[in-house]
Amino acid sequence: MRNTNVPKINKIISLVENLPYFNFSDIVPVEKNKTYLKVLFSRYEKKEKLFRLKKGFYTTKEYVDQSQKSNIFSSYLEFLANILYQPSYLSLDYILYRYNLITEMPVNFTSITIKKTAKFSNKFGNFFYHKIKDSLFLGFQIIKEADFTLFKATKAKALFDFLYLRKNSLIDKRAVEELRLNLNNFNKSDLKEFEKYFQLEGSKKMEEIFNLLWKT
Repeated sequence: MRNTNVPKINKIISLVENLPYFNFSDIVPVEKNKTYLKVLFSRYEKKEKLFRLKKGFYTTKEYVDQSQKSNIFSSYLEFLANILYQPSYLSLDYILYRYNLITEMPVNFTSITIKKTAKFSNKFGNFFYHKIKDSLFLGFQIIKEADFTLFKATKAKALFDFLYLRKNSLIDKRAVEELRLNLNNFNKSDLKEFEKYFQLEGSKKMEEIFNLLWKT
């Protein structure tokens, strides 16, 4: 019996191979049957022709290979962190390490969202999303890198988010010291921005943490 799957998958890949990600709606010109697509995609995932990013979202081996050859793969992964769960911006450990505010290299992509806390795991890593209240969903930059638009916390906001999510455990000076934060490259402008978020949040608890941090 003639196997029609090969030409079908070739048509699909040719349609989406230049897309950083795609879902079933992008395949409609070639195939509308989602059940069929799930079976087909599962088969080609095992062959690593396709990579599942999260339920219903995929990318192709061709796109991944090309982004690695073009030296934009790290930007692509940051882009994925932004689009897998929206709205969100990269923050916390991931950003703090890049500003040398913590020394331990993070193994996960850490982001802030106003939606419920979530996690996605795929071939490219673990993507964690931590909920913050709507009024504190700010303090991120919109950066253009390669072909991607990225949302990343500023140095000051990444540190604020980091402390805010740990506020219940930061009960004294020792607890703050155990974070082993490197604040040597935190300049006056960073401090002014940092203090602004504490004033906006407005709780006594965060004020205490702010004072403990700078006394430390």
